Amino acid sequence: MKTITTNEQFNELIASGEKVLVKFYAGWCPDCTRMNMFIDPIIEEYNQFDWYELNRDELPEIAEKYDVMGIPSLLIFKDNEKLAHLHSANAKSPEQVTDFLKTQV
Repeated sequence: MKTITTNEQFNELIASGEKVLVKFYAGWCPDCTRMNMFIDPIIEEYNQFDWYELNRDELPEIAEKYDVMGIPSLLIFKDNEKLAHLHSANAKSPEQVTDFLKTQV
C-alpha cells in the first residue's frame, strides 16, 4: 500500500479514471494496527483497486472534507467522486472489509 503525503498527491489520485481505495489511519490507532495484520491478502485479492493509505493526523483537512470521523476507514474514489465509505465501526475484521469490497466490484 502506497502512502499519500500531500493534498496535491491525493487530489491527483482521486481524479483518475481508476478506482482508488484510500485507507485513513493514524499512528496511535490500535484498530489501524489490527487492520494492518490482516489487510495484505485482501489487497492481493482485490487488486482491481489502487490501494493507498493516508494518515489523517497529517492531512486532517482531507479527512474532514470526506467525513472520516473514525479510523481506520476505507474510502473508494473515482473521477473525483467518493463512491463508497466503510466506516471504522464496520472495518474491524477481514470479513467486514471483504464484504464491503464485494459490493464495490
